[in-house]
Amino acid sequence: MKRIAITGPESTGKSTLAQQLAGHFNALWVPEFARDYVTNLNQPYTLTDLENIARGQLALQQKTEAQTSQILFADTELLVLKIWSENAFGTCPEWILKELQNQQFDLYLLMDIDLPWEPDPLREHPHLRQYFFDLYKAELERLNFPFQVISGTNEERFQAALKVIESTSPTSESGFA
Repeated sequence: MKRIAITGPESTGKSTLAQQLAGHFNALWVPEFARDYVTNLNQPYTLTDLENIARGQLALQQKTEAQTSQILFADTELLVLKIWSENAFGTCPEWILKELQNQQFDLYLLMDIDLPWEPDPLREHPHLRQYFFDLYKAELERLNFPFQVISGTNEERFQAALKVIESTSPTSESGFA
């Protein structure tokens, strides 16, 4: 199975791209667990909540992986939780850091910040997009994870992602064995 993570700062089109790619490849995608979790909180989120979100995201990914053997797109992953946790609380739980090191994605699509910011009650940092993009890029490099920056309009992003995915595994018509 090929696993592709879509990662990056808030409001960069991660969910849109995950859905587009899953549709194109007739594949499954793992939605962002945090969105529903935080929407249903009746208080500001805590570090414990972020740990619950990380566990929920991992469980959702494992459940989705069990349903496919071809290709899986993840609309977030533990790098998002690490950066979110360190920014919000100045620390990240050790178990998340350990799981992040062992994360098994074949490719990370790092979403650029060139799309307009879309306000959303769950989004927090419209003026720190470059800061967060730089954090994601530095972490992907530090962890030596294979990644490609995806830029442009939604359609340009989709086409760029297709090109990268198909060029990394040209073993079948869809680009995947």
